[in-house]
Amino acid sequence: MKRSPHLIIVEDDRDISKLVAKFLTENGYRVSTASDARAMDRILASNQIDLIVLDIMLPGEDGLSICRRLNVTSRIPIIMLTARGAETDRIIGLELGADDYLAKPFSTRELLARVRSVLRRASELPAAFTEGTPSLLIFEGWRLDLGLRRLYSPDSVRIRLTSGEFDLLVAFCQHPLQTLTRDQLLDLTRGRIPSALDRSIDIQVSRLRRKIEIDPKDPKFIQTVRSGGYMFSTQVDPA
Repeated sequence: MKRSPHLIIVEDDRDISKLVAKFLTENGYRVSTASDARAMDRILASNQIDLIVLDIMLPGEDGLSICRRLNVTSRIPIIMLTARGAETDRIIGLELGADDYLAKPFSTRELLARVRSVLRRASELPAAFTEGTPSLLIFEGWRLDLGLRRLYSPDSVRIRLTSGEFDLLVAFCQHPLQTLTRDQLLDLTRGRIPSALDRSIDIQVSRLRRKIEIDPKDPKFIQTVRSGGYMFSTQVDPA
């Protein structure tokens, strides 16, 4: 039998948390609730979680800090809850790795639609290798440090990457030898690269090739797949 998705509602308002948990449970989800970061971490340590609904305004560690931290250590999708009109928080949340946001007060049906959409997108992404959560990835002598967000060439020279270029390379290295469409790359980079409609994925790929390829016009690593997208065509191993 297929496992029901397990969600965490991280919200310190007990009335909201209880209402949302009850509604999502009635719609087929397993739901755990946490009032702060510590309670959330305890749930994460002992459960396989599929999505986190995360309020920004929390006691102790706030939602933006939690989002930043989780994005380094996991790929769990996050929906941020923000105060209505708090545009800056929404922008920062998306830049830190949130998959979607919803302004308070919100309809539970709208939240359900967002949850379904984010889970559907996540399920459509190709699987990455699963040797735990490595902090260092290696391909043909290159070293990609996920914790420090640094790339080193085979002769140990640090290669400067923009945030978008780094996240794109991470997406490729976590899904080697797989064709990734432009839409999938957008999802894997958590929206840090602007809309695919203006071909910005292609621009980022071109810039990244200039930094890691011997001949960017005849790339060895990032191959173009006709009518498909791109493939990182070399083996990648965790250190």
